[in-house]
Amino acid sequence: MTGDESAERAVLVPADGAILPGDLTVPDGCRGLVVFAHGSGSSRHSTRNRRVAAALQQAGYATLLMDLLTDREEAIDVRTREFRFDIPRLAARLTGAVDWLASQPSAARLPVATFGASTGAAAALITAADRPERVHLVISRGGRPDLAEDALARVHAPTLLIVGGNDPEVLRLNEQAATQLAGNTVTAVVPGATHLFEEPGTLDVVIELAIQVLDRYLGIEPLHK
Repeated sequence: MTGDESAERAVLVPADGAILPGDLTVPDGCRGLVVFAHGSGSSRHSTRNRRVAAALQQAGYATLLMDLLTDREEAIDVRTREFRFDIPRLAARLTGAVDWLASQPSAARLPVATFGASTGAAAALITAADRPERVHLVISRGGRPDLAEDALARVHAPTLLIVGGNDPEVLRLNEQAATQLAGNTVTAVVPGATHLFEEPGTLDVVIELAIQVLDRYLGIEPLHK
């Protein structure tokens, strides 16, 4: 990989009939690729997702941060909230992005993990169910895996569900969803964290957990062309 491919670059991702903006970063010698699916009311500019992505890049993983809604859809959703829980739409867009990445020279050979927050977790799981040959791991942060519904039983990829200890309803939904997932599943509870992991130190725990599971399932040895 060249130095140019290592830098973050703005991309336009064709997915499910839409053209979606994103930021793709592929470090030299990286070991895998993490595709982020943000939650309701968020965007690829989310400070939390960007902080996590930067840490994963430092640990040797490529990242794709992208918006799953078009600008027009986002403007409507701000007023009506009609798209943020449209899980089939979000999942189709994320799956389209994973397919697009397979055509990109810098990313095609990298094993993929999907990383979803809030409603994006359901999209991350559905994509794993629909593209088992490409998605090797799913990570959820404060997610709603229950919204993946029947797809849960088709997810054979290892799954890490990270939930705040002070987010009891989401914890209950994650524990229920974990029993329906077909693959190896771990629910990690972060003490003192609420839904957005805004409390000091809680996002650092998320990052540590994510790197541990990525190292385990996406491989320690760097991949080279």
